[in-house]
This record gives sequence, C-alpha cells and structure tokens, in this order.
Amino acid sequence: MAAILGKKIGMTQLFTEEGESVPVTVIEATPNRVTAVRTKDEDGYVAVQLGFGEVKERKLTKAQLGHLAKTESPALKHLREFRDDDGKLGEFELGGEVTVDTFEVGDKVKVSAVAIGKGFQGTIKRHNFGRGPVSHGSHNVRAPGSIGASADPARVFKGMKMPGRMGGKRITQRGLEVFRIDADKNLLMLRGSIPGPKNGTVEVRTDG
Repeated sequence: MAAILGKKIGMTQLFTEEGESVPVTVIEATPNRVTAVRTKDEDGYVAVQLGFGEVKERKLTKAQLGHLAKTESPALKHLREFRDDDGKLGEFELGGEVTVDTFEVGDKVKVSAVAIGKGFQGTIKRHNFGRGPVSHGSHNVRAPGSIGASADPARVFKGMKMPGRMGGKRITQRGLEVFRIDADKNLLMLRGSIPGPKNGTVEVRTDG
C-alpha cells in the first residue's frame, strides 16, 4: 500500500508523446514522516500514521508535541492514519519518511479531501432538480415542489432532498490515475480533477 499527504496546487495540462492534451491536478507532497504504526496485536487494527506540514511549535499542544517527539519529528500540522487491513505495511518504518517515489506512473489511486463549501443552496443546484415552467403567471420556476401529503402522514419524512448547506464535507474520489511524478520537486500529477480547494490538504493512497 502506498499513501501520502499533500497539498493541492491546482490544475494544468500536460501532453503525451502522441501530442494528446491531458488535464491533470498537481499535488505538492513534501516528504511525510511516519509518526506511528498500528499493529493488530497492540492496537487491534493495522494502519500507518503520516505527518505533513511543518509549523512552529507554538501552534501545537504539548500532547501533540510529545507524540511527535517519540519519533524525533518536527512540529507537523496534519496527522492522518491510513488503514491497511491487507497487512501490506512492511515498507513503512517508524520515524522514516514517505515520498512521492512510493507511487509509480499508471497507479490507480483514490483521493480524500474536504470539498469546497458552496453555502446554502436550493434543490436545483444541490440535487440537480428540474425547474418549473417559466410561462406567464408561473410561480414555480425554481421551487422544490411537494415534500409530502398534508393529512396523511401529516409530516415530512426524514431524508427528503431539500435546500440546505452544500459542500464542505469529506469526499473520496476513486479510480484516479498517476500521470506523472516529479520527485525533485515533490510533485504528484493525477489525471483529471480531485476534490478540495487550492492549497487544501489531500490524502492520496493506492486504490484496491
């Protein structure tokens, strides 16, 4: 299993040897520090914890600094655990570093990040509802329509698709492909788009 934390830089286009234009998302993944390794015997599950994003020590609590001091790690802002129930964590060494070289061009990966928040939105934008007629006298152009009967059951069922806050939730996108790797600049380029805003923290791991 290959996994790494990085920062989404943005999107651009690259070209194949045949001249085909490929849209890619650029992720800057500086070397991650392995801050913990979870085992079945001690923790009940198998996982690796990676640290990313060096910050000043005053921005972390004493508990966080004490945890990082066990592996002589600097002050790291982001700590994430990557579970591996298949037991393929032999390549991760406590206190070691993980770089973009752990991935190979053509690898299938999945990316997790907090999606861009879009605020309070209606049903057309949030749930892809169709609009009402826009003829003369229509009062139902972008209204959601009926949300339930009045007499029976005389309430609105839970889970109805209605207006509300859109985005701002953790999303995992699968089936992405590693298109190019620049180990000198710690860059990972994935074909297509990924969730999250620019400069947002993303989690990249092999899919499957």
